[in-house]
Amino acid sequence: MSATARRDRVFLLLAGIFIATALLGELTGGKLIQVGPFLMSVGIIPWPVVLLTTDIMNEFYGRHGVRRITLMTVGLIVFTFLVLFLESRIAAAPQSAVSDAQFIAVFGQSMWIIVGSVIAFLTSQFIDVIIFWAVRRRTGGKWLWLRTSGSTAVSQLVDSFVITAIAFWLPGKLSVADFVRLASANYSYKLIIAVAMTPFIYAAHTAVARYLGSDEASALTTTAAQESIMG
Repeated sequence: MSATARRDRVFLLLAGIFIATALLGELTGGKLIQVGPFLMSVGIIPWPVVLLTTDIMNEFYGRHGVRRITLMTVGLIVFTFLVLFLESRIAAAPQSAVSDAQFIAVFGQSMWIIVGSVIAFLTSQFIDVIIFWAVRRRTGGKWLWLRTSGSTAVSQLVDSFVITAIAFWLPGKLSVADFVRLASANYSYKLIIAVAMTPFIYAAHTAVARYLGSDEASALTTTAAQESIMG
């Protein structure tokens, strides 16, 4: 298999995982759960996988790769909610195991949640790219853990508070106190998981580098770094 084919295969795999987990997070984000004293959105459960794939794509495919897949994912999220909206307007047959009310209760998320999730996702992903490459340039490509954890710490702070504000606080579904509690809990979870996933990031980085081959992996990271300087 050629180096180009391996590179494309890795990108497609990472893109598929990224899109699938992002959509899962969006579709289930309207359900709130109580974890001890913390109020959290169940949609954050698959989010660590999004963070991991973002970091690996950043490393090997650069800011342009992450931006392309982010914009593609946003388009697919909008498309998904549009299809769900149209489907919710079609009456269920009497024999249907899922009633209209049940379908709408699960998939009929409010426009506030959709708008909030898209804005938060776009903003946080672009911030993640900026921080990731700023740290990488400062450290000369060393300390993978620092650029992955640092970019996540900043980007997910924005993501957690923006989506909670737009989806729950602005429509009046949460008080200011509950808004702060929910956003803080979601952010704390993401930050803790991001730090805990550091070994997995190194393992994934090593696995991708071995699959691509040392020369191809080095060429990809070098190109990604050069592109980040040019913007």
